[in-house]
Amino acid sequence: MAAKKVLMLHGYAQNATIFSKRMGALRKTCGKDIEFVFVDAPHVLTPADLAEAFQSSNESSSLDDLGASEAAATQTDPALAPRGWWSVDAARTKTVGIEDSIMLLRDYLSKDHYEGIFGFSQGAAMAAVVAALLEKPETYPPFLVDGKPPHPPLTFCISAAGFRPHSPLCDAIFLPSYATPTLHILGRNDVIVVEERARTLIDVSSNARVEYHDGGHFVPSKANWRNFLKAYMKDSQGDVPSPSAAPASQPASGAATPVTPAAS
Repeated sequence: MAAKKVLMLHGYAQNATIFSKRMGALRKTCGKDIEFVFVDAPHVLTPADLAEAFQSSNESSSLDDLGASEAAATQTDPALAPRGWWSVDAARTKTVGIEDSIMLLRDYLSKDHYEGIFGFSQGAAMAAVVAALLEKPETYPPFLVDGKPPHPPLTFCISAAGFRPHSPLCDAIFLPSYATPTLHILGRNDVIVVEERARTLIDVSSNARVEYHDGGHFVPSKANWRNFLKAYMKDSQGDVPSPSAAPASQPASGAATPVTPAAS
């Protein structure tokens, strides 16, 4: 049986290389059953962007603590440049640059078949945008390829620490709801994407499953979670037992992202 392909979208101030590294334990658990395709967001963040992110943060942590240090090492390896899927205006009513991200992902979708999409933080929000847009691609005509959708609706979407972005385009895509089966993963101690913020996406997800872990702003990586995610991706419509009864997860996988207008 061929591996199921899943698009993987990193968080703000990360990149595909960093996210792939952070998902190493999950990749190993999934083996040949799931093929992960890690995508770089199109917008490279400058030192000024990162400085603004730090200044905008409500946390006392530094950017290093929040997980952006690896991606900031562009002097030694330009491939590790920190990236974002969009930025926002001061009023947080526009998702500046999200169109570029939509078109980038359209190109991936038009060239292969993907079972689902998996995103973390801003990448989780972007993943939900794509899943919803595939249900009604006419909402954004440039998304079409020769007048047709670039890909059938996805079988599943996994949103880890996701939220609903707000802009006229995103409102048109999400409202009143979208139906792609979506697994929402929330950290009980996540102070960056708190539950109230995560609920803005859950509320427009008509086919939602919500699972909690006891940690913060990261993708849980203990064995119970890795096995659960593998089972879910192999059969998102099946009766996959919750991982929450097992011991709490640790932040060994995934990466935190700063509280910043660009990540909102």
